[in-house]
Amino acid sequence: MLKVNSVVIYKNSPAVISAVLENAKYTVKFQSTPATATKGAVYGEQNVREKDMILLHEGPCSSLANVLSFAEEKCPLVENLYNLEDKNEIGLQVKDCYELLASDDETKGASFEFEELVSLFHDKMTADESWGMFCALKNTVWFNQNLKEQMNGKLVFTLRSQEEIDSLVKKADAKGKEAELRAAFLERLKANSLLPEDSIYMGDVEALALGKTDKSRTMHDAGIKETVEKAHKLLLDTGVWDITRNPYPIRWGLSMKSASESLASPPQEERYEVPGVSYAIDAENSADPDDAVAYDGKYYWVHIADPASTVIPDSSIDKAARERGATLYIPEGAARMLCEDALEDYALGLKEKSNALSFRLLLDDDANVLECAVMKTVVDVKRLSYRKAEELKESPELKPLFEIARKNVDKRNKAGAVQITMPEVHIYVDRETKKVSVVKDEKYESNEMIRELMLLAGEGAAKFAFQNNIPFPYVSQEEPQIPDEIPEGLAGQFRLRRCMRKRSVGVTPGMHCGLGLHMYSQVTSPLRRYGDLISHQQLRAFIDGRKLLDKDTMLMRISEGDAGAMAARKSERNSNLHWTLVYLLQNPEWTGDAVCVSHAEGKLPQFCIPELAQEAFFDVPGGVELNQTVKVKVSRINLPELQVEFMVAQ
Repeated sequence: MLKVNSVVIYKNSPAVISAVLENAKYTVKFQSTPATATKGAVYGEQNVREKDMILLHEGPCSSLANVLSFAEEKCPLVENLYNLEDKNEIGLQVKDCYELLASDDETKGASFEFEELVSLFHDKMTADESWGMFCALKNTVWFNQNLKEQMNGKLVFTLRSQEEIDSLVKKADAKGKEAELRAAFLERLKANSLLPEDSIYMGDVEALALGKTDKSRTMHDAGIKETVEKAHKLLLDTGVWDITRNPYPIRWGLSMKSASESLASPPQEERYEVPGVSYAIDAENSADPDDAVAYDGKYYWVHIADPASTVIPDSSIDKAARERGATLYIPEGAARMLCEDALEDYALGLKEKSNALSFRLLLDDDANVLECAVMKTVVDVKRLSYRKAEELKESPELKPLFEIARKNVDKRNKAGAVQITMPEVHIYVDRETKKVSVVKDEKYESNEMIRELMLLAGEGAAKFAFQNNIPFPYVSQEEPQIPDEIPEGLAGQFRLRRCMRKRSVGVTPGMHCGLGLHMYSQVTSPLRRYGDLISHQQLRAFIDGRKLLDKDTMLMRISEGDAGAMAARKSERNSNLHWTLVYLLQNPEWTGDAVCVSHAEGKLPQFCIPELAQEAFFDVPGGVELNQTVKVKVSRINLPELQVEFMVAQ
């Protein structure tokens, strides 16, 4: 049985028995927190069993503090201690003991229990000295502790061979040299004078800047606050990164590459061949046309890409698309929700004939949806840019589409739709030079025509699903609270935007007040949005007579997809702002017009800068009126914080 004031090892640390309890238990006192320059040590007590401790010395010791003090002063806890100074008396005694034992063939490589070994180089060991002696043996290259014996409650040490010692010394030398090199690096880092080869030490800083970790040893050692923004700034300041490095997709946990698993070829199935030509109208730089429109004299047709013909619910491709939630569009390029080679088979207008899931709409003269049929089709698609479609707006093929689009706008406005038009730009990044250009998007009536027909398809799909009792994702939006008076111009558009409520997705159709539609669902981008892909899977299952996803499963998968889509949207916003700031850094003499869109007493006026599609708050000497335009320039840019400040240009 152990005694009070015996010294033991408890959880690899020294402890002193302070009480003997019943049932073969003991109370041990240990140090839970070492002393600092400003605070004393903190001690704790714990009731433990004898098998959870290893006896170092029966005692009695004078105090746990003295046990720790002797070890710290006489036997410094240096791993693999071998460079022994004269003042380290106990260390020299350990070395002399080893050399004596190693020179004798009978004791070379032998094992000794702790107390026996200590007796060979030290006079009678006291309890206060026991932990220090244990450390003196454990932390040298001369002896190796037998951990297997320790698990059995015994402290046993074995003499190491010269080869083992030489190997440990070599490793310690390398570690010491590495420590010296790192210390020199930290000095250069603090002085902001890194060498090119110092980048090998910045990996943990990059990991923090990219959101892969929340710690950085380098920044901690350099006394720099460990945040992603500070890490980004440090990488820029030291030249490890340049201003064109965009960290946001990776920081949001997104891949910069498109999905890798290829879709199977479209299945051989019965499809209705739509007569005539349909038109895929899109931006000139679009690479993934996924919709086309036409009018045959009776029906309006909206044809949508049909990847759901191959992407089976809960398949590996479906799960990968659900994780992404949406295609990521950033100025450097697109990381697609479905693989790149899917475009050849599933985008519209890239082949002579295109497979589609088509919405055939019968409309009255006021653009009300009287009937919607959903059909698997083959379509002859011709691609047009918005500019070209604008030139052909009076042609027999396109004129009816423009006319019904105008009527649909009128219909929605009468139902309370809120029409908001905000400045938009397109940001281009040259792959080779990384030079950035920001181009204000040209708006044509053809843009609005396509938008209205897509809304009609969404309205028709919602009615089709409701009439056929298909579990379906309906999109709704509560009525905005719009004040009686709204300013004219851009200021009015900003005021309306602040009034809008958040949209919601559910299994019950409801009014989408922002669009002025009594029921609505998004179905026009299954190549780019996971929610649209699920809508198509449900529609195709109904058409084919297959089992539908139940409401709960469908909503759960949509929710999972929305999480990925939200990350993609945030990454896109961050990336666009990043590249806009890079553009301003590359063009320090830039000036532009800013329109006042809001001002309130006691607050800085709010401005919109249309050619950058940016908002800013700054003061104007002498005051400013709503919708007044002032010339501005950049006063400060903080790229890691995504902050830019503007001021009136003189």
